[in-house]
Amino acid sequence: MNTYFDKFKKNVLLKVSSFNAIGVLVMSITSLISAKVVAILLGAEGLALIGNLRNALTTIQSLGTLGIYNGIVKYTAQNRTNKKELITIISTAFFLCFVVSICLSVGLYIGANWCNDLIFGQHYNFEYVFEALAIALPFYTANMICLGIINGFSKYKKYISINIFSSIIGVLITIVLIWQYKLDGAFIAIIANPAISFLITIIILLKQSAFLQLITIDKVSVQYMKKFSSYAIMALISTTVLPVILIKIRNYIIANEGAEAAGYWEAIQRISNQYMIFITTLLTLYLLPKLSEIDRSKIFKLEVFNFYKIILPVFILGFGVIYMCRNWIIELLYSDNFLPMESLFSWQLLGDVFKIASLVIAYQFLAKRMIWEYIITEIISFAFLYFLSIYLVHRYGFVGASMAHFFNYVFYFLLLILMFRKSLFGPDRTI
Repeated sequence: MNTYFDKFKKNVLLKVSSFNAIGVLVMSITSLISAKVVAILLGAEGLALIGNLRNALTTIQSLGTLGIYNGIVKYTAQNRTNKKELITIISTAFFLCFVVSICLSVGLYIGANWCNDLIFGQHYNFEYVFEALAIALPFYTANMICLGIINGFSKYKKYISINIFSSIIGVLITIVLIWQYKLDGAFIAIIANPAISFLITIIILLKQSAFLQLITIDKVSVQYMKKFSSYAIMALISTTVLPVILIKIRNYIIANEGAEAAGYWEAIQRISNQYMIFITTLLTLYLLPKLSEIDRSKIFKLEVFNFYKIILPVFILGFGVIYMCRNWIIELLYSDNFLPMESLFSWQLLGDVFKIASLVIAYQFLAKRMIWEYIITEIISFAFLYFLSIYLVHRYGFVGASMAHFFNYVFYFLLLILMFRKSLFGPDRTI
């Protein structure tokens, strides 16, 4: 028994995974409570409209941070003992994001009507949502930079603790606002929660007096602006294009199958997002800093297969349980009115297995700044997903969207295996 615990203490992946599991459990519970409230009080149509706003928010927030979060993690991790370089990195990141987020906020406020028509359509009037988002955006931007720095220092406990507190406070605010103001309250909660998360982050960071000393306007570096630009290009591709594609797919389902059908598809996406939070957080906290330091294909291969050996079987087992309990899960998380979404589970779960396997390899793009390889594979995957979704929805109804999800990630996984075949299966070499 002592030998087991000794191995556990030495295995950083298991330690991060265990603490991360606690954080994800809390965040999942709060998110599912929120989804239950939405399902009961707003129905499938409300869930679909909220899905459109969430996707739009992902794109806007990514534009506000220029998509440089992973770059902040990488360069902070590489220079955590070099205070002079850290000051330059952090000061440059704050300067860039501050300027961009302010400009974007002004554009959002002025163009609120155009944004409403683009995201919701002319038959809905939610201009105030984008006006409120314009005010909240700078706070979100600052929060993401702070979290990137914390992640770069490998302070995973602090990082996860911030997310836990933010989730608990966020769900309480969401319930109250939806109860009082229905759909409008849900929209306000979605916009307000990231800003509230920033306040929690600041409270925790204020205890670290040395942190504020790392931000000085005279240390902004053109060199790091160029370095961040590669991460901006890579991140903005996925965080702007994918949400737009999801909005278009959802709107296509609404136009051809009805708003309720789109709500069923959004509901399965919400379930998927809960367990995917675990893997994406784990990859960001553990794998990205790790891959940034690796320079041999042998070690890269060990890290990838270590994930496959430890993490992937757990998810496959969990997916099996989710599938067998799918009807009970639908009734628990939503209501009997959502039972038609039962047909989506098999395609979504199988697709997520391949999605997890793909992400483990794809993080090498970010760690090694493989810009063009990343852009090409993402564009191919997104185009494949969109056109296949439209075709399958037209042929099989709303279940076609989940079918496209599965086929897309099988295709993406095989594409990555082909691209990294030398590092994964060839002799040891410098990478």
